[in-house]
Amino acid sequence: MKMNTELEKLLQQIDFLKDKLQTVRPLPVEALNKIKASFEMEYTFESNRIEGNTLTLQETALVVSEGVTIGGKSMREHLEAINHAQAVDFIKDIAHSDIEINERTIKEIHAIILHGINREQAGKYREVPVMIVGSRHLPPQPYLILPQMEQFIADYQTMRNKGEHPVLISAFLHDELVKIHPFIDGNGRTSRLLMNLYLLSNGYTITILKGDNEAKQAYYTALEQSHTENNREAFNLLVAKTVKNSMERYIDIIEG
Repeated sequence: MKMNTELEKLLQQIDFLKDKLQTVRPLPVEALNKIKASFEMEYTFESNRIEGNTLTLQETALVVSEGVTIGGKSMREHLEAINHAQAVDFIKDIAHSDIEINERTIKEIHAIILHGINREQAGKYREVPVMIVGSRHLPPQPYLILPQMEQFIADYQTMRNKGEHPVLISAFLHDELVKIHPFIDGNGRTSRLLMNLYLLSNGYTITILKGDNEAKQAYYTALEQSHTENNREAFNLLVAKTVKNSMERYIDIIEG
């Protein structure tokens, strides 16, 4: 595929960082696990924040790690934090196994995300039409979901067989799943987890898309451009920049 100069440069920088990550002086296992846990908690906080969850980072950590109930916060917000953290553990396990990304994998991720929130819809494709608030993109009708998901997996496998850059494949997995919007709820979280599953399985660090207002606006604008204009360039750039920033931060922390 033809790519613009900025994206090509970013991918080269990411390749350099990935190589550097392999040569960084290893930390004791306990210290490294604490760093990874911190990144994972921040990822859970930011991914939920994008979707409107109002728990702070500290509150998210208390709910997930200590089982604390935060006054004034809904049960759903507590479950979103717990479920997402469990989903992160799930994709980490898959990333270090020989399990292939397929429809079953995606449904399993989604089932964890909606566990205790919507039992009837967890891990199941929607059976009703939906609209996305604030978007001109109209997701496919329910009868089109299965064939589009099958084509989505086939396209992913084609990209992989052609040797496309892993960062671009991860962006495609996120972008296309959100476009199809196969679930009644939890599509954004599931898509970001799927993106990170592919990144982790290819030797990258957890990539954290931020949930502050400015970052969220840029994120939604890039997705809208992809879904309504069939132009993935802005979203590919956004993901590449985020992967680069996450890797630089991770390496800086390890190097002290």
